[in-house]
Amino acid sequence: MSATVYTPTSLAPADGPTFYFVGVTTGSSSIMQVFPKWAAHLGLPRRIVGIDVPLDSDPETYRRVVQYLRDDPSALGALVTTHKLNLFKASRDLFDEIGESAALLDEISSISKRGGRLLGHAMDDVTSGLAYDEIVGDGPDDLLLLGAGGSSLALTLHLHRRQQAGARVPERLVVTNRRAGRLDEMRAFHDRIGFRIPTRYALAPEPVDNDAVLAEMSTEAVVVNATGLGKDRPGSPLTDAARFPDRATAWDFNYRGDLVFLDQARAQSDRGVTAVDGWFYFLHGWTRVMAQVFDIDIPTSGPDFDTLSRIARS
Repeated sequence: MSATVYTPTSLAPADGPTFYFVGVTTGSSSIMQVFPKWAAHLGLPRRIVGIDVPLDSDPETYRRVVQYLRDDPSALGALVTTHKLNLFKASRDLFDEIGESAALLDEISSISKRGGRLLGHAMDDVTSGLAYDEIVGDGPDDLLLLGAGGSSLALTLHLHRRQQAGARVPERLVVTNRRAGRLDEMRAFHDRIGFRIPTRYALAPEPVDNDAVLAEMSTEAVVVNATGLGKDRPGSPLTDAARFPDRATAWDFNYRGDLVFLDQARAQSDRGVTAVDGWFYFLHGWTRVMAQVFDIDIPTSGPDFDTLSRIARS
């Protein structure tokens, strides 16, 4: 059965309790098959509908989507990907309550309802943090974030909280981005929260510029593709000539798409480079939003979480 997908101009009243996925190409996401199986396992309503919004749409488009989710009584809530920052900026006034992380990060990834009130939460600091802790643990000395968008910003918030709790964090953080504006926003955010990890904000308008920054990273560095390239848009933030540090971990936030970044890392496995896709990020991202929308407890580890992973893998 094909997935039901709307555009902002084709939204129609739901004919029963419905969970929504706001993205770019939602129909091709495996979640459209996974969510109903998860919902059946957890005893939740099984209907999921995608809303495909073009990249960098105008504010009125985002407001139309939020108003639809707010006003349709059968709309239970939504997970928002890719558009988290723009949706927040365009529609913050439509929400009755904004979570602490949403206010800090200026983004919304979870839309839910409680007693007729519309709630907006940012989950990326939690979800990226859970994935980081599972994949990276107490390493590395060097962390390179390719891309300074919302996902990178959220991960640095997690690192800030780790440091405040006395846990180990990288000795150095380097963040690159194609546009200076995003780097300025991240720097301002870090100043505002008192971020203490030594950080370099590097302008990298072309992939070759990212190659040059990568060459400066130490052995066993963790290199993250947080650009969306490989999922929302084809390609990689690196060229094929890029050289990963020995025994580096190449972590792509994406789990589907052409994943060129991970192919580039796998081509250097002879030097101990490890490629890690966005599977754990995907699992935690969806289950944290589902827990918020349906107001239920979903474990972040252990046998019950492993069962959800197996259901998705199948």
